[in-house]
Amino acid sequence: MVCMKRGLKWALVAMVLLVVVPFLSPIAMVQAGHRGVVTQFGAVNGRVLNEGIHWVTPIVDSVTKINVQVRKEETDASAASKDLQSVSARVAVNYHLDAQKVHLLYQEVGTDYGAKIVSPATQEAVKAVTAQFTAEELITRREDVKTKMKDALRDALLRRYIVLDDVLITNFDFSPEFNRAIESKQTAVQDALRAENDLRRIKTEAEQRVAQAQAEAQAIRLQSDAANNQNYVQLKALEVQLEAVKKWNGQLPTQMIPGSAVPFLNLGTQTQ
Repeated sequence: MVCMKRGLKWALVAMVLLVVVPFLSPIAMVQAGHRGVVTQFGAVNGRVLNEGIHWVTPIVDSVTKINVQVRKEETDASAASKDLQSVSARVAVNYHLDAQKVHLLYQEVGTDYGAKIVSPATQEAVKAVTAQFTAEELITRREDVKTKMKDALRDALLRRYIVLDDVLITNFDFSPEFNRAIESKQTAVQDALRAENDLRRIKTEAEQRVAQAQAEAQAIRLQSDAANNQNYVQLKALEVQLEAVKKWNGQLPTQMIPGSAVPFLNLGTQTQ
């Protein structure tokens, strides 16, 4: 029974030490990518601890560690375009805290700055910028929209000691009617391009046929001119005689070609 009471006593002492010792410790450790905001009896005294080990006054000083690494906040926003189309957007914002002014952010806003500052500022930026573009321009000029949104959001966050790194428009969505209109327009554009390509092909084929006809006409003209030339006639006669010689069966000719020293070979009397 005595041993059990002693065990309970030491367990109670250990629990008290676990709770009390951290408050009595004069050492505060700040991890990489964080800053420590020092408060004295709950009031921010303006002291910011960098990464590493620091000496603080037990009981008097408390250290709140705040992440200053790059973070991402995704926000859904609804707005109206310049031509009064309903627009739904999802925007991802990459940002980090001003490491030298985290004590002011902690004092004025607290640690829930994502929901209190970043998301509302993003929604306002989306509404302001979307109203400057038509619904179609929000699609075709996406990079311009992103740039304007980034400029608007940068100033709003900087006033709260938050540094903007980048803005990513992950999605733009419109009413079903507008989506159908965009789809119909794209179909019409594709049909127009297809018709233009067909017209270009037909024109090219027609030009090719004209060129071919012109070439054939030129060839016929050249042959006609050559046919009227005496040399051409003699050349053709020689070609005929040469073919006859190739097919001669060895029998003596019985006739002569008029006006020529070459005998006429009667190919019809050839024997095998």
